[in-house]
Amino acid sequence: MKRIDLKKASVARSNTIRDINRQIVLNYVREKGPISRADIARETNLQRSTISLIVTELKNLGLIDEVYGDSSGGRPPALLTLPTARPVAIGVDLGTLRTTVATCDLTGRIIEREEFKTDKNPEITAKSIVECTQKLIGRSRQKIEGIGLSIPALVDAKTGKILYSPFFKWHEPRIVEDLQEATGLIVKVDNDANAAALAELWFGRPEIRDVRDFILVYIENGIGTGIVLDGQIHRGKGGAAGEFGHMRIGTNAPVECGTGSRECWEAFASEKAALARYARISGDGVQMTFSKLVKLANDGDETALNVLRETADYVGIGLGNIIQGLSPEAIVIGGTISKAWHLIGDDVFRAVERVVCYGVPSIKIIPSTLGSEPTLLGAFSLVLADKFASASI
Repeated sequence: MKRIDLKKASVARSNTIRDINRQIVLNYVREKGPISRADIARETNLQRSTISLIVTELKNLGLIDEVYGDSSGGRPPALLTLPTARPVAIGVDLGTLRTTVATCDLTGRIIEREEFKTDKNPEITAKSIVECTQKLIGRSRQKIEGIGLSIPALVDAKTGKILYSPFFKWHEPRIVEDLQEATGLIVKVDNDANAAALAELWFGRPEIRDVRDFILVYIENGIGTGIVLDGQIHRGKGGAAGEFGHMRIGTNAPVECGTGSRECWEAFASEKAALARYARISGDGVQMTFSKLVKLANDGDETALNVLRETADYVGIGLGNIIQGLSPEAIVIGGTISKAWHLIGDDVFRAVERVVCYGVPSIKIIPSTLGSEPTLLGAFSLVLADKFASASI
């Protein structure tokens, strides 16, 4: 049972109930559409007249469309669906190597995109983001309602401030402020792991969308974790929750973590840790990417496979510690490493079993199915979630 926070609580008024019902109807259309008014009425136990009023309002707001299904002899049934191919939000995925700026419709489908190499100078990167965003706004015939920004950094999502990025060594860059001033739009920002977790919540496989408590572990050059509790991102004080990538799990790791330590989880289990192991064993000085390493392992290269399995062992050690502390319903693994899950999944499970004490409930550990751009989907989700999760649509 959740304790009421009297500082944030507001009493339920008639318009509050109407907004909640409208939110429920919109989510039925989102998750089960195309769907008829009659089916929504049966699912929700709301009166048909109430459904009709809500549908009219949502259509006027441009949040749903009406299409016609196949006729079984009489008049074709009217079905409700989300409008597609109409840009409503912009997502900015600021990555360690490249930055993507794109528009999406209400379903999260990408409509247009711009990309550029991320510059380590925050002012140059901010200028490029603004230029790409203004291009996309200028080409859109629809009103863009907001911008979502995903970034590998410590973020205070409540204040909308980027505090610190270990990878770039950025201290309070003004990327959000510059973007808001240039576009006049609200910009919502979160770290990349939280954004990816939000994307899993809204766009992930059904067994994750229906889970109330799960953790997204996003493995890239570093390791980020997004914590979802009771269907919401848990950010903690100052947005610092989920920094499990910097928990200590050993000594003398193959690389330093983003803060310069060789004792952190990400120093043992990140992509750059795996690449350092491969370079040490193979003696290959050629520039190697993690995607190439996974491909080599898939093609039967024993060195690449052994490196991935050793890295997977450390992934499992960290997951075991998280399970011991939080005992979520599920853990989702995101990043390129998920493409090698058929090769290393068993190694991860064995390492988890070594760490977790007897009696702790078993946890589902599954690879993400969001594809190669979970953090871009997360950037979209920062805007779209307000459309579907807020009582005030």
